Amino acid sequence: MQMELPTETSSKGMGHRTAQRAVEMLLATDPQYRCPTRRERDAMLVAFAKHRKVLYGAAFDVVRVEGELDLADEEAVAAAIDRITICEVKSTNRRMITSDLKGYFFNITAAELLTAQSIGDRYRFLFVNTLTGEHQEMRLNDVFGRARAMYPAWHIRF
Repeated sequence: MQMELPTETSSKGMGHRTAQRAVEMLLATDPQYRCPTRRERDAMLVAFAKHRKVLYGAAFDVVRVEGELDLADEEAVAAAIDRITICEVKSTNRRMITSDLKGYFFNITAAELLTAQSIGDRYRFLFVNTLTGEHQEMRLNDVFGRARAMYPAWHIRF
């Protein structure tokens, strides 16, 4: 799917700018994508917990909502959980990465993995090329099915 490329970028580091640009592209392309505020994220955490689903706040960038929904209303979110797809954006600004994603290397955090396992089919990884405007989404099982190699690691900070 082609997306219109935005012209503004963040003043933070290159990786953050690419990720932010990818989110901006998704938001500009499809009104169903939304970037939840802190208050909306908190309401979503509670709403998903009511369904015994673990949603880590740092494990997603955007949500795709089918229809109108007040994400700040935890009761409304709990009632509409089947209309919400939780999305983690993985972005690149490398021209050599094509739609088959061959050669693309990225990390999946423990929070993303646990959330994807808990949410199941309502969790997606969105792969966005900010140079070409292409994007595609995959479920966790799709990612594992296409992976040519995996290198598990723990990143420790003191």
